[in-house]
Amino acid sequence: MKNAETVTFGGSSLNRAAHLRGRDDQTRLSQHENAQVVLCWRAKPLLMGSDTGPLSLVRQSFADVEKNFPVQALAFLGLEENGNPLFSADVSGWEPEDIPDNLDAFLDASEQRHSNLPEDHRFAELRASMTRLSARDAELAVMARGLFEWHRIHGYCAMCGDKSHIAQGGWQRDCPSCGRSHFPRTDPVVIMLITKGNSVLIGRSPGWPDGMYSLLAGFMEPGETMEAAVRREVLEETNIEVGEVSYLASQPWPFPASLMMGCHGEALTDQITIDPKEIDDAVWVTREEMSEVFEGVHPFIKPAREGAIAHFLLQRWLSDTLD
Repeated sequence: MKNAETVTFGGSSLNRAAHLRGRDDQTRLSQHENAQVVLCWRAKPLLMGSDTGPLSLVRQSFADVEKNFPVQALAFLGLEENGNPLFSADVSGWEPEDIPDNLDAFLDASEQRHSNLPEDHRFAELRASMTRLSARDAELAVMARGLFEWHRIHGYCAMCGDKSHIAQGGWQRDCPSCGRSHFPRTDPVVIMLITKGNSVLIGRSPGWPDGMYSLLAGFMEPGETMEAAVRREVLEETNIEVGEVSYLASQPWPFPASLMMGCHGEALTDQITIDPKEIDDAVWVTREEMSEVFEGVHPFIKPAREGAIAHFLLQRWLSDTLD
């Protein structure tokens, strides 16, 4: 495995067993004596563990899930190495005692607990816990979150407008009226490590927490290559021209449905002129300054979120391990 594949959510080689997503196979697998289910409530996985140490996804039997939660949707995730099937259940219909007003905040720090479960079991924001999960649990969590968010906002056929139904183990929606099938979407996004000499270009979006900076990023457009998207986005946001572009690494990022494609671009110019409609600020930071950022001692810049591909790429740029 390349170093680039060790990024958070980079995968754990789960056998997704797509050939077993048909109705008959799903019925059989859901009745398997060792079938396990991981839970999602409003895009939050059910985790267990201490407040500071490693975390794990809670895995339950179908019977245990149905005792405590209403299941709104079910997805087949794949098979463990021992052949045991793994599913995920969307239990967003459950109503905890206290639902905070900031569920849609930039980062929802609230946690929801069920009275019938152990105290260390709670539904928690994935971005706040992703670095504390094993590679397998991170992959399962990101799959479940991405699938259920897609189902949540794609309940109707895009062709005729009729209500569609979940099929193929949660990996498809079928329209009973026009027969059209729909599949989970992934939006390609380029995120750019733009360098010039000993410096790297970073920026921040409006509304981000004070001091938060990251690499520039943007959605690809139809008919566009990754290289062209890198050059266009950087030029639009900062007026910096980019020459040679190369691919570095990718990361699934289901917030809500992106695939982050990390690229390295060599800047041809260095005079920044930001587009305030696109970003709030952009600056060149030297390698020495970025070391201060990662050490937490820079006067005004905070490091990119740990676990995000921006943090991953910057860390490897600092250590010369971009391979």
